[in-house]
Amino acid sequence: MTSTDTVYVELQKHLDKQAVGFPATESGVEIRILKELFTPKQASLALCLSFEPQTITDIHKSARRGDISVEKVKSLIDGMVDNGSIGIMEKNGTEYYHFMPLLIGIVEWHGSKSTPQFWADFFEYMTQAYGKVYATTKVSQMRTIPVQRSLNVEHQVTTYDQLRKIINNTDGRIAIAPCMCREGAKGRGEPCKVTSRVETCMSFGDWANHFTKLGAREITREEAFDIMRQNEEDGLVLQPTNYQKLDFICSCCGCCCGVLKIQKTLPNPAANWAHNFYAEVDTEMCTVCGICADKCQVDAATIDEQNGYATINLDRCIGCGNCVANCPSEAVQLVKVEVETAPPEERTDLYRILAERK
Repeated sequence: MTSTDTVYVELQKHLDKQAVGFPATESGVEIRILKELFTPKQASLALCLSFEPQTITDIHKSARRGDISVEKVKSLIDGMVDNGSIGIMEKNGTEYYHFMPLLIGIVEWHGSKSTPQFWADFFEYMTQAYGKVYATTKVSQMRTIPVQRSLNVEHQVTTYDQLRKIINNTDGRIAIAPCMCREGAKGRGEPCKVTSRVETCMSFGDWANHFTKLGAREITREEAFDIMRQNEEDGLVLQPTNYQKLDFICSCCGCCCGVLKIQKTLPNPAANWAHNFYAEVDTEMCTVCGICADKCQVDAATIDEQNGYATINLDRCIGCGNCVANCPSEAVQLVKVEVETAPPEERTDLYRILAERK
């Protein structure tokens, strides 16, 4: 092992203590990923960072190296932000820097600058180690909110489950960008089977500020509502951040989305997913058209050929409402779970929970 490799091994161990984790593998694929994300000098400084936001002054103090100036620290940190390796947020005019999980976080921020090798390494890492730690955290990083057309006036829907209120209540700019999962799948020769549209992922506030610097389009709230309407019509699953201060809303398909693909490998994805609804079929109204099964992105809806109606596997249903919105006989309805789950208030609150051991 070279001295250069040593700093990346130290960084891997440090990142493994952060939100979600960053486990080692026998193949060393995680080291290749870190080498794309950080130069050796950046990797050395990154050992002073955590998921808790810090100012440049804080980071400089933590470095405890007499040979590095505040200006040099700022230059290295800016390079990491530009590469999408770490996160940045602004509060009361002061910038704070923090680690993000590989997914959700680095993949989205670094995605537009990534090399083909990064995507190959990422999918290898997902299979070997990262997919398992992602799927076994105490809470989910993302949650599902129902598509608007699946809700009726009888539903008592809290603010953080209503798309229009979520978007209306957010502060700062809004940006729309290509879905990195869908772009990566297309690059592998596996184009999306659900939609041909690419600009489906929406960011807000600090995340929107960052993505607009990388070429994302800033949009108005009305444009945001129109895009989300199109996403709903395409049958995409609406997945915002699992905290109340909104950073992004992903609109995901089961064939490309890294998160949904992980969940689909589990026998009971609903148990590790933040959602407040599930679908239920009125078997007398069901015409066995099969649309619900076609629209379901997590394989929860199936057709019971023997009994002649659709069924919902509640171990798999994440309450997206796509089956409800597209059922021509109105045989499927959303039902609210008995115990409602409220998201943590802030990103750091979620990261603290994720950093607890599995």
